[in-house]
Amino acid sequence: MKSRYALTIFSATLLSACAVGPDYHRPAIDTASVFKEAPEGWKAAQPADAAKRGEWWKAFGDPTLDGLVDQLNQNNQTVAVAIANYRQARAAAAQARASFFPSLSASLGATRGRSSSATAGLTPVSNSKSVGLDAGWEPDLWGGIRRANEESTAKAESSAASLALARLTAQAELVQDYLQLYVVHRQHEITNDSVQSFQKTLQITRNQLAVGLVTPVDVAQAEAQVKSAEAQLLDYELSERQLEHAIAILVGKPPALFSVTPASVQPQMPDVPAQTPSSLLERRPDIAAAERNMAAANAQIGVAQAAFFPALTLSATGGNIGSQFSRVLSTPLRNWSVGATLAETLFDGGARIAQKDAAVAAYDGAVAQYRQTVLGGLQEVEDNLAAINLLADEYARQSEAVTAAREAERLSINEYKAGTVDFTVVVTNQASRHQAEISSLQIMGRRYSTYATLVKALGGGWDGDLNPKLADAK
Repeated sequence: MKSRYALTIFSATLLSACAVGPDYHRPAIDTASVFKEAPEGWKAAQPADAAKRGEWWKAFGDPTLDGLVDQLNQNNQTVAVAIANYRQARAAAAQARASFFPSLSASLGATRGRSSSATAGLTPVSNSKSVGLDAGWEPDLWGGIRRANEESTAKAESSAASLALARLTAQAELVQDYLQLYVVHRQHEITNDSVQSFQKTLQITRNQLAVGLVTPVDVAQAEAQVKSAEAQLLDYELSERQLEHAIAILVGKPPALFSVTPASVQPQMPDVPAQTPSSLLERRPDIAAAERNMAAANAQIGVAQAAFFPALTLSATGGNIGSQFSRVLSTPLRNWSVGATLAETLFDGGARIAQKDAAVAAYDGAVAQYRQTVLGGLQEVEDNLAAINLLADEYARQSEAVTAAREAERLSINEYKAGTVDFTVVVTNQASRHQAEISSLQIMGRRYSTYATLVKALGGGWDGDLNPKLADAK
């Protein structure tokens, strides 16, 4: 009897090594070996000596920005939600792994009572103590449990990638907001300087009007120029406040309790690392999440297929009943049973076939989503590489335009004082100089934003680890 029972267990264990459903293989995707917009001769930028792996924002060389990102990593609530989701996914994976093992439960009971009858009358009060053990196990004959475990593990890994994506997205948004705050702050300063310059011109015009050298129209033009620049100051102040509010939310603080002043030194324009498409697939957390979702969908096909086969359940129970716990616990088991149950659904109206078809369709959709995510990632990198290249040239040309506009303003003011040109020339050149400086800063802001977006498109500081420690995720 014992040998037959052991043989049954051994056979079930061997059968559990089989798993129905397709084994997962990552589908191939056509990608180029290099990016179209990457210039020849680029190589990966070397990180700063003081920078830890993944702290990509330190390439801007701004201590204020570094401190803000540290606050974000600790207090951002969107990241906190992603951490909680990841912990939940890990717990679900652990729960799925528990299905591989037998379950064991114990019971302990005590009763006290008496009975009566018409013939015997009342019986003496009796005490009864009981102890019992129940064990059960469902061998994974067809690999359904294994496939379910593969699915839950893949979902946990996808959640880890989603956590990395949430953190990277928040970091990139903070970097963009802070650098835009710096640019707007500089535009505010330049406009304030222009207001002072325009006011000096206005005073010169008023003085010349007093001696009859110009007409009131010149004074009106000078006043209009001053007021227009003052109105611009208010617009920049509004932008600064809104950006400051956005940064406060990203670092997890109420705007009323937060303030930040951008550094007076211009942040560095970092070198851009050139990443090949293959490394992009390894670094981007959204691509990793899509790939893990695809693996989970593939495993679900095996779960659906396993439902077509019978399920074997092994069980064992044992227990004692007595008047005292000491005797119950010391006496060998008086009651025991061992059994096996084989269950199979004979008719379900096509429900299992429909479940399998749905699982196959979900997998096909996950494959298409994975490929689309890869293509979208490649496009983002190409777009931002093109923007970085062209904006660098545009900024150089705009800097030359600023130099020329400043010289034109200086010459026109001198000629106006000498009476060789009218005031319209001065107004035009001053406005051109001011707009050239503002445009130069706008291009600088676009370059900063493009770099942050490119780093995000390349996967940022995420190192590809799909199962980070929770201590590191908090």
